[in-house]
Amino acid sequence: MEENKTVAEVTPEVAPAVEETKKSVLNASVAPENFDWDAFENDDVYGGDVAQIAEQYNQTLSKVVEGEVVEGVVSAISKREVIVNIGYKSEGVIMAPEFRYNQDLKVGDKVEVFVETTEDKKGQLILSHKKARQLRSWDMVNDAFNANEIVKGYVKTRTKGGMIVDVFGIEAFLPGSQIDIKPIRDYDQFVDTTMDFKIVKINQEFRNVVVSHKALIEAELEQQKSEIIGKLEKGQVLEGTVKNITGYGVFVDLGGVDGLIHITDLSWGRINHPEEVVALDQKINVVILDFDESKKRIALGLKQLCQHPWDALDANLKVGDKVKGKVVLIADYGAFVEIEPGVEGLIHVSEMSWSPRLRIASDFLKAGDEVEAQILTLDREEKKMSLGLKQLVANPWENIREKYAVGSKHTASVRNITNFGVFAELEEGIEGLVHISDLSWNKIKHPSELVASGDAIEVVVLDFDEENHKLSLGHKQLLPNPWDEVEAKYSVGTVVEAKVASVNEKGAVIELEGEVDAFCFNRDLVKEDGSMPAAGETLTFKVTELKRSAKKVTLSHAKTYAEVKAAQVATEADNTKKAVKKINSNIEKTTLGDLDALAALKSQLESK
Repeated sequence: MEENKTVAEVTPEVAPAVEETKKSVLNASVAPENFDWDAFENDDVYGGDVAQIAEQYNQTLSKVVEGEVVEGVVSAISKREVIVNIGYKSEGVIMAPEFRYNQDLKVGDKVEVFVETTEDKKGQLILSHKKARQLRSWDMVNDAFNANEIVKGYVKTRTKGGMIVDVFGIEAFLPGSQIDIKPIRDYDQFVDTTMDFKIVKINQEFRNVVVSHKALIEAELEQQKSEIIGKLEKGQVLEGTVKNITGYGVFVDLGGVDGLIHITDLSWGRINHPEEVVALDQKINVVILDFDESKKRIALGLKQLCQHPWDALDANLKVGDKVKGKVVLIADYGAFVEIEPGVEGLIHVSEMSWSPRLRIASDFLKAGDEVEAQILTLDREEKKMSLGLKQLVANPWENIREKYAVGSKHTASVRNITNFGVFAELEEGIEGLVHISDLSWNKIKHPSELVASGDAIEVVVLDFDEENHKLSLGHKQLLPNPWDEVEAKYSVGTVVEAKVASVNEKGAVIELEGEVDAFCFNRDLVKEDGSMPAAGETLTFKVTELKRSAKKVTLSHAKTYAEVKAAQVATEADNTKKAVKKINSNIEKTTLGDLDALAALKSQLESK
């Protein structure tokens, strides 16, 4: 086998017999008129024993066995074919694509080939470099993996998640993440190229091979990183190339080691994404903020190379000045306005409107709005500034007593409803409270029983608190007070006819004229037959209690029939007493014979 793998050295020994026949052989190159036709006709072209000459020729050739792997020498290369000499009587032809993995192939290179056949129908020696590699490829792959060797591979095609690489004739997988240390945006650039790889994983059962080019780069850079980090100093300015951009920052290649610029260190101004400041492959100067030699982490800064915007802020700017800017951030409590790149001021929601009603900043402004505001506070050392919008318009509370005098009547808009009352807006920035007790002359459980948000309501000004910007309003004061007539109409002892509005566990609410509600307890609600009335039923009631201050009227139905019955009983008892008294007086004047007649009369009276 070893003999077959070695190219046979073609060093023919010229036999004496051949030398003797040189003259005859020259017959092949003589002029037609000098050609020896007799020798040709007698098959004596070689001037000697043909069998002997053929044997001598065969001895100059390598012994080639079909189905074996031998070593040959590249004798010619074309676009379609590679000609390989294995020392046989003819050279073998191999299709050029079998050598795609080896872009550096040249004439004179030694290659292993598989002898498919020594002579096809056309008399051609058929060789295969691919099959030769396949026969030995798995052993070569395992040897390279165990020895941690670097292998050459030909990138055949792109596939999902990576590339297919030809390594020793075996198709290996190159993950996209293992191509380079930097993210790859164009995978097609690696197709039809030869690269160095490291075999990182082998599945012996399924014969799967995974290779990595990144591992070679990392191994080379690891040493460079240690050297570079060892020379770093805080505050040092270096040039780097933007390698990767993420939502939280930018990775910069410093020439073998990466550093991170956090998004907050890209610009003094507020930005939404690092792409607003830098672009991929851009060369930038950065300053080293911090580094961890053990973890090989480097924190970089870009904005630190520029003067802080607050340091460049106009020195004449002061509290009370008007400034223009752009809203860059909205929060519930306020809006941040950028008046210069890197210089922001906060407009608190309380400084957006004179209205005392609690609101959120988004009710007034949105991101991107161009606004004009007044400087309220300015702290250059702390680099803080507060702004106000409402200060640019007149304060409606300055002349509040002139516009809304006590007792004046107005139409307001209901803005908010609470358990204790209604907030009504007279104009922008002027709101007042209509307390639940000032909404209606009658008792109500909640203001929503009378009004809804957005309703127009007639109000009268009751009182002011100018210092705290509070205004007390009333609504019932514009309506007639039904209780002015209640005392006269429903005095204690008055008997009225009314309808049962509703019934609860304690008693019933009774509707009286004039939108006045009274109450009747269960003990006083029982009808004469012992039953209880239902809602909507009309009965006779007697007023038992009236309290104007508490707007309370108490009724009783039971007393309307109980008192009548008691009067009837009293009358009957009185009549009986009078009859007995009369009889007793007559007894003294009568005889014993009259006693029977008196007894009969008494029985007659008692039966009535």
